[in-house]
This record gives sequence, C-alpha cells and structure tokens, in this order.
Amino acid sequence: QVQVVESGGGLVQAGGSLRLSCTASRLPFERYTMGWFRQTPGKEREGVSCITRSGAITRYADSVKGRFTISRDNAKNTLYLQMNSLQPEDTAMYYCAADFSCQIMTTTQVGYWGQGTQVTVSS
Repeated sequence: QVQVVESGGGLVQAGGSLRLSCTASRLPFERYTMGWFRQTPGKEREGVSCITRSGAITRYADSVKGRFTISRDNAKNTLYLQMNSLQPEDTAMYYCAADFSCQIMTTTQVGYWGQGTQVTVSS
C-alpha cells in the first residue's frame, strides 16, 4: 500500500521559516510529479508548488513565489518545501501530493495524498 507522509509543520512567528518534508513508500517516486497543496477551514484545497520527475521544472502559486522553494531527492524518495518569510496567511494544513500534472496543478488529478501537516504562522 502506498504511503505518503509529511513532516516539518509547526508554529512559527511571521517572518520565520519552516521546511516541510514528504516521504513516499511503495511508490515509484522518481516517476511522478510531486507537489504541495494547502487548505484552510471552509476553503478549497489549493496548489502551492509542484516539481516534475527530474526536478527540471518547478511551479509556484503567485502567493508564494520568491518565498517558497520546492525540491526533491529521488534517491531518498523525499520531497521538500522550504518556506521563508512566512506570513499569517500561509497558515494552513499542507498536503503532499503525487502523480498529477504540474502544468495544471488541480486537486482532481492527484493520484496520491498524504495526511497533511499543520503550519501555523502567528503575527
């Protein structure tokens, strides 16, 4: 059974940084586009960032461009999201996702989801 597990969330003050990690097991990690989505109560889950199989192409939501950096280590089956200059509006549950189109980055296409890790940014 495929397992996708996020870690690294927590509470941070505005302006601070966090690094999220996502490990995938029983999944041909290097063959899938990977990415991060986030969701707050009462709102739809939205795409934050994605990265293609080789890591050659990355994409970011406008709201995080210049502050977040996505990367992956295929040898370790691990995806990362470095989040800098965090703001209260970044507060959300962050989900790791596998197997979808980075060009479109919509939730309906995602093949595998993690359980999520909470990020809370205090003002």
